Amino acid sequence: MKLRQLEMALQRCTGFEKPRAAWEQYQTPATLAARLLYDAYMNGDIKGKGVCDLGCGTGILAIGAALLGAKTVRAVDLDPKAVRTAGENAALLHADVEFVVADIDGADAGGLADRIGPCDTVVMNPPFGAQKQKVHADRPFIDCALTIAPVTYGIFNTGSTPFVEAYIKGRGRVAGRVSGTFPIKRSFAFHTKDVQEIVVEILRLVRN
Repeated sequence: MKLRQLEMALQRCTGFEKPRAAWEQYQTPATLAARLLYDAYMNGDIKGKGVCDLGCGTGILAIGAALLGAKTVRAVDLDPKAVRTAGENAALLHADVEFVVADIDGADAGGLADRIGPCDTVVMNPPFGAQKQKVHADRPFIDCALTIAPVTYGIFNTGSTPFVEAYIKGRGRVAGRVSGTFPIKRSFAFHTKDVQEIVVEILRLVRN
């Protein structure tokens, strides 16, 4: 499957029915999801691999990994409604994905790595912490990713590379970076624009 074909397939995925601002529920754009996944695919980190999507939302990254030939795909999110939508999206695109309802940054975090089990590659679009009033809300996702997989691809706010490098020092390294944009459509009352373009970076993390 070529990049454009993947992007077109992922555009069929349904977004959040009633997104919650506190959980930063923004649908990952198909163009950005396809770019992350294809970068991972070209690096040999998707086809024939065990892949896990942490904070899967409505499943676009997990589904894309399955479409690109992942051996197994697991996807984790704390919102049962989002997981239900993700399951419907997977069925629509005939993607074989196992969904798990669990909170990566909460009561489930302690034993979550054991529950998910090891995999080859993590893909994720973790929260940036903008609405939770919590600095570096992506930390539990990074921690879990480094525990369960030797390679991780994640979407982060632009300029996050120095923080991530410092945070994972001694545990892993940033082995690649790709710039991108994350268009956020007007979803909540506090949004002032119909579309807000957020500059992001896709980081490839390799565990020591």
